[in-house]
Amino acid sequence: MDTLARLAATVRARRGADPDTSYVARLLAAGPARIAQKLGEEAVETVIAAARDDRPGVVSEAADLLFHLAVLLDSLDLDLAAVLAELDRRDGVSGLAEKAARTA
Repeated sequence: MDTLARLAATVRARRGADPDTSYVARLLAAGPARIAQKLGEEAVETVIAAARDDRPGVVSEAADLLFHLAVLLDSLDLDLAAVLAELDRRDGVSGLAEKAARTA
């Protein structure tokens, strides 16, 4: 969890950086829709690596996926801690029961 907290803090710290020198700042300047598109691309790349049983590829793409998720959350003024709190709330709840509660 410390790694994710550091990632979120780094993203937040780069909010005001120059987009010419910071990829995070460049993504944030592009806006949430573009960041969401990048997140989707990274998700697809993760799936492809998994389907190919490319374990190092999955690790690399999953890291990219988490990075872009952190940037998207920041662009929407959402805190990674809120996502972690939601996961904590779901802890110990059957996945089937949790899904049924969302669709009811």
